[in-house]
Amino acid sequence: MLNLGVLISGRGSNLQAIIDACEKGGIPAKVAVVISNKPDAFGLERAKKHDIPAAVFDPKQYPDKNTYELEIVKTLKQHKVGLVCLAGYMRIVGEVLLEHYQGKMINIHPALLPAFPGLHVQQAALDHGVKVSGATVHFVDEGCDTGPIICQAAVPVKEGDTEEALSARILEQEHKIYPQAIKLFAEGRLKIEGRKVRIK
Repeated sequence: MLNLGVLISGRGSNLQAIIDACEKGGIPAKVAVVISNKPDAFGLERAKKHDIPAAVFDPKQYPDKNTYELEIVKTLKQHKVGLVCLAGYMRIVGEVLLEHYQGKMINIHPALLPAFPGLHVQQAALDHGVKVSGATVHFVDEGCDTGPIICQAAVPVKEGDTEEALSARILEQEHKIYPQAIKLFAEGRLKIEGRKVRIK
């Protein structure tokens, strides 16, 4: 059984999708710990409801990023985490987390990477007039949303779409493909070859 550590900053809807998939037996894994950089993140309530250990590390309480991330790593190790899942974690991962979990850390992004990395990407997609947007699950590297891509789901952009409407449709797909990507990892079916992820 693979132990997951889920890092969040907000409402935790992807966290919920992962918890649900684990509890239904859809993934040979369990959420071992939830970590938030914000004490008021609603995702912490979700963890509590499912009796999942949770921890809060406020970056402002630490002298630097390395010290902050070392505390996170310590907690992940305590819970024997084999895969770190960023689920709406609104911080760029630093060298300490990468050093310990390179190739064992994945992220979900609400756009079809490499287009529209970073923040406010649904609005950016609308502003650019794209006809198709979507979601991407990728391995985390030192860049911002630049790691090797595991899987993607396309979402059509409709005439007159608002940022909220497009975001909601993309989120539905996120909730499907994130558990799928975790399942592939848990089954040992992912192999990183340069920029590509081979699915065995």
